[in-house]
Amino acid sequence: MTGPTVVDAAAPGALDAAAARIASGGVVALPTDTVYGLAVDPTVPGAVELVFELKERPSDRPVAVLVSRLSQARGLVHFDDDARLLADWFWPGALTLVLARRPGLDLDLGDDQVTIGVRLPDHAVPRSLAARAGPLAVSSANRHGRPTPATADGVAREFAAADVMVLDGGPCPGRASTVARLVGGEVEVLREGALPGDQLRVALATRYGR
Repeated sequence: MTGPTVVDAAAPGALDAAAARIASGGVVALPTDTVYGLAVDPTVPGAVELVFELKERPSDRPVAVLVSRLSQARGLVHFDDDARLLADWFWPGALTLVLARRPGLDLDLGDDQVTIGVRLPDHAVPRSLAARAGPLAVSSANRHGRPTPATADGVAREFAAADVMVLDGGPCPGRASTVARLVGGEVEVLREGALPGDQLRVALATRYGR
């Protein structure tokens, strides 16, 4: 039976091996500044669907994309002045911005074909991996409806029968990112997470003098 392989994220060659696995359509579990996530290359056909299958998660809840730097995010979505302001204030960090995807961008991240949730995490492992492999489609490393394990060994147990490479970067804090969408100068918090939504509103208030 195929099962997970746990690898020290700091070991020589670990990130290069993870990037190669992702490029071939495989799944890599990785630590972030919030929770462990399952990462794939969204440009590889069937890779995101594999994440949905492993998690037993419906595709009507799209997965977000983690990037290594702002320029990667700009290649995926449109940043207006409000989005750039929030990115300047809170990236890298626990904020996922749901923004309009670039025209003609053919990435299957779930049922939503209009927007993409993007985030620049405050953690070296996902940023370094995204720098090697490109933007990463990432969903929390848990089966749908279950808590996300805080450690690499916990993730390996969660997906005990799956062919997943698990990068061990130590325990993760355990609270998911805040997810927000911008509408007409106002912020709509779709999920309250590690970053209080009120902080986003304060940031936008500085722009509009409120």
